[in-house]
Amino acid sequence: MNALIALVWIAVATSTVLLLVAQRRARPPVAGPAPRLHDLSEAAFMAGGPGAVVDAALVSLLGDGRLAIGGPGIIHVRSGARAGDPAERAVLLAVQQAPSGWLHRIRYSAMLDPAVQEIGDALAARGLVAEPGAGRGRRRWGKLQALLCALLAFASIPITVVTLALDAGPRIPFALTVLPALITGLVMGVVCAKRAGRRITPAGRAALGEIRAQHVGNPAPHVQTALFGLRGLQDPYLRSHLVPAAREARLAAAQARAAGHRPHRPHSSSGTSGSSDEFAVPVVWCASSDGGSGGGGGSGCGSGPGCGSSGGSCGGGGGSSCSSSGSSCGSSSSSCGSSSSSSCGSSSS
Repeated sequence: MNALIALVWIAVATSTVLLLVAQRRARPPVAGPAPRLHDLSEAAFMAGGPGAVVDAALVSLLGDGRLAIGGPGIIHVRSGARAGDPAERAVLLAVQQAPSGWLHRIRYSAMLDPAVQEIGDALAARGLVAEPGAGRGRRRWGKLQALLCALLAFASIPITVVTLALDAGPRIPFALTVLPALITGLVMGVVCAKRAGRRITPAGRAALGEIRAQHVGNPAPHVQTALFGLRGLQDPYLRSHLVPAAREARLAAAQARAAGHRPHRPHSSSGTSGSSDEFAVPVVWCASSDGGSGGGGGSGCGSGPGCGSSGGSCGGGGGSSCSSSGSSCGSSSSSCGSSSSSSCGSSSS
């Protein structure tokens, strides 16, 4: 019995230490001064993945009349409309390529645009977000450790009863000798699994907090959407269209994942189409699930700063992203995004 007690303590301690070491080594290095976000598109990506970037662009385009909504979620481009940045350009191109004009299809197509996807690449290169799928192994390890510790904790009770009945055990009940180790292992497993699922790194959270502080007094809808995802959008008219679009896109992406479609990043925007098959390909970067202060994406990418199963990182806040991305935590696999995020997805601040 003493050997079994020692084995439990050694196993839990070894697994926990190795998990903590793996967690520490996985932190992306940040050289030089603390990196900052260059613009609101990067802030939107941090807050809710590519979905939040597209949402902010849609709010800007709809807000000043360059896009118009006619009918139940059907949008069209006004004559002479021009894009002000790459994200808006991706949206306008998606509208042109979508015969139906359905908002949720346009949103998803714009998320696949390389100009939007490459924002995540740039942030990852600067150590502000974890690459899709980066924490999947550690997340599974932590969950497995927590599960095994919980099972052993329950199993220790009948073992204690039997040993006491047979008077074959130590004077101290078996459960009391192993529960401290098992409870510690369970807690550390859960904590490490949660941290492994975060898409945004500590440097990224600091950078997102800084840009939010810079725009704290700016009530512009597209700015608030970029900083906090659809959770920050207060305009009831725009919310009535964009929130359902994010939800529909999330459901369509979930169906694509269930069908077993593989992730793919198009080489050009022309790779996305308005066909009924367009949701067959989940996005590479999905929504964040830990958008800063908990507000941002909305999808829940499942988890991860990455999208959960997708490894991308999923989501932060209100309705933003992996969702449509296929995240909901789950977008795709190593290229699809946490991790999250999203996370589509969490909310760590």
